[in-house]
Amino acid sequence: MGFITSALFFLLSIAAPIGVALGAAAVAFILFDPALSTSAVFRSFFSFVNKYTLMAIPFFIFAGFLMEATGLIDRLFKFADALVGWVPGGFAYATLLSAVMFGAISGSSTAMSAAMGLVAFPEMVKRGYPTWMAAGVVATGGGIAILIPPSITLILYGLLTDSDIVKLFMAGVTPGIMLAISDAIIILTVAHFIKLPAGKFSGAALWEATKGAIWGLVMPFVVLGGLYGGVFTPTEAGAAACCYALLYGLFSGRLEFAKKVMPTTIRAVNLTAIVFFLLGCVGVFQFLLANKGWPQDIAEWVTTFGLSPLGFLGLLIVILLLLSMFLTGVAILVLVVPIIFPVSVSLGIDPIHLGILFALCVEMGAVIPPVGLNLFAVSGTTGVPVTRVMKGSFPFLCTDSVVLMLVLFFPALALWLPDILIVSIFD
Repeated sequence: MGFITSALFFLLSIAAPIGVALGAAAVAFILFDPALSTSAVFRSFFSFVNKYTLMAIPFFIFAGFLMEATGLIDRLFKFADALVGWVPGGFAYATLLSAVMFGAISGSSTAMSAAMGLVAFPEMVKRGYPTWMAAGVVATGGGIAILIPPSITLILYGLLTDSDIVKLFMAGVTPGIMLAISDAIIILTVAHFIKLPAGKFSGAALWEATKGAIWGLVMPFVVLGGLYGGVFTPTEAGAAACCYALLYGLFSGRLEFAKKVMPTTIRAVNLTAIVFFLLGCVGVFQFLLANKGWPQDIAEWVTTFGLSPLGFLGLLIVILLLLSMFLTGVAILVLVVPIIFPVSVSLGIDPIHLGILFALCVEMGAVIPPVGLNLFAVSGTTGVPVTRVMKGSFPFLCTDSVVLMLVLFFPALALWLPDILIVSIFD
């Protein structure tokens, strides 16, 4: 195991992509191990990506891009502004609310941050918000999409651990709402001290904005309602989201939208290819781990320390947050989960609870420098220096850590909704 660990960290230290690093380290070990056949590389790569559930990822990626191409993000934002923009700091609340709504469509944190950087940031600055504050709201608001279903992070975790993805989606709802509320508290506090501006409430404006955003507001209820109601599997829910987005775009935008379908498809295919290559390399890495029994060896080694499940999870969170300073969320997920999951099972930790803790750490990692993708997504779309985006994100990062600790110490915050809904479905 020392060889593959050294090779992996060497490749990561020279900035090799995580998929290349995992795959190359595993292949190098297999080539020099006479007990393993090189044909196992191809078998393990394609058998891992040849999963029906995995198709949910490209479907939801495509659906998110399609909804962006329809201009519905702007309509959802106008609705959120009309709904809450009239209170002090209301435009920042509208940004958070838009993040929650779009998160229920795309499931992508970085996409959410980049989109809101284009839509919300200029208007926030125009209304008198400090640039650091506006950029921080956009960067951290995008992170909520990691918890709000359909979360691509939770889909990946479910595939890596064979956990129930629908349960993971349900478990992410309460922590996601907690993140939104904690961020709203920060906005309320800042609004009080720096006198953030407030708009004027208009019933007519709210009605017009609601009419414009109605189809976007209905989409999460159709897709997630079918998913939780047992009508759709996660993959079918992703396909339904794509059909909904296509039909809405063709009816609302007609020829203009039709011109955007092919470029949007190419963007989705490019991102899907990257994700699938990464997952295939994870498959090769997992094959090697399973063949050599290393996860079981690590589990036995960890148990010798006598850590309680809570102590183990606390140590894991510290490691994940440290890793987020050097690796992206997806990289951390695919690198750590195959090794850590057998250990957590041996300690009796609930896989759904563990998945939500992973997602919360990934959400925080999106705004932790120097790798935090949301920081750079917002900086790139707004022109605000990364240091100022970091300044605006820091207060939200503090409250996010409070949510993380609450979910760590009180697993029921994540588990109560799956338990209730699963019982109600089967009763």
